Amino acid sequence: MLLCLDIGNTTVHGGAFDGDELIVHFRKTSEIKNSSDEIGLFLRSVLRENGIEPEKVSGIALCSVVPSLLHSIRNACYKYFELEPFILQAGAKTGLKIKYRNPLEVGADRIATAIAATHLNPDKNVIVVDFGTATTFCAINAKKEYLGGAILPGIAVSMETLEERTAKLPLVEIIEPEAAIGRSTVESIQAGLFYSQVGTVRELAEQFAKGFSSGESPVLLGTGGYARLFQSENLFDHIYPNLVLNGLYLAYYMNQ
Repeated sequence: MLLCLDIGNTTVHGGAFDGDELIVHFRKTSEIKNSSDEIGLFLRSVLRENGIEPEKVSGIALCSVVPSLLHSIRNACYKYFELEPFILQAGAKTGLKIKYRNPLEVGADRIATAIAATHLNPDKNVIVVDFGTATTFCAINAKKEYLGGAILPGIAVSMETLEERTAKLPLVEIIEPEAAIGRSTVESIQAGLFYSQVGTVRELAEQFAKGFSSGESPVLLGTGGYARLFQSENLFDHIYPNLVLNGLYLAYYMNQ
């Protein structure tokens, strides 16, 4: 059984694979001060609560955009699973050719997502939109060349910024609004948050499509914690909420 961990700015998103099937996934708030013991005990307990004995874990794969957490999580893998984790980072085999001016700048989570996206859509141009702390766009062509992307504030970050920088605007539940025209402050914020993301996806997807050399229209994929929120808008060809975990699974076996 393979345990995969995506260490993000807001949450640690994890999942366990039995063979190639993701049988359970979970999220934990990212805490920079978490010790290896706190992390290790959490991982073992969350597995047990989902009917998985921790001793069945034979491998661990992870990616991180929070360097300060990496030491504690690596030590948790040693102490609580007796395993050396595979870390998706510079030098790992990915099957991709990174076209960024500085390839080291591409987040490991975006690389994992791109690996899974190209695996699910071989020989296709692909655009992946990941709704997390940031909303990120990645463009990968049919030759598995990672062309680049775009980054903007995620829907939750936008809401928190409004609340922090204004005197009267509250935090609201992030939901799909009933209408674009809100009839209260809360409804207006919800509409602004939701449709700003929808409009951004539509516009950037159109602009990204112009960046592929072949004439074939790209496959548009949605992933991340808030991806399902936009399902009714028919923005995407497919929605895969756990694409980064699938990418970690694939990267782990590429590097064995």
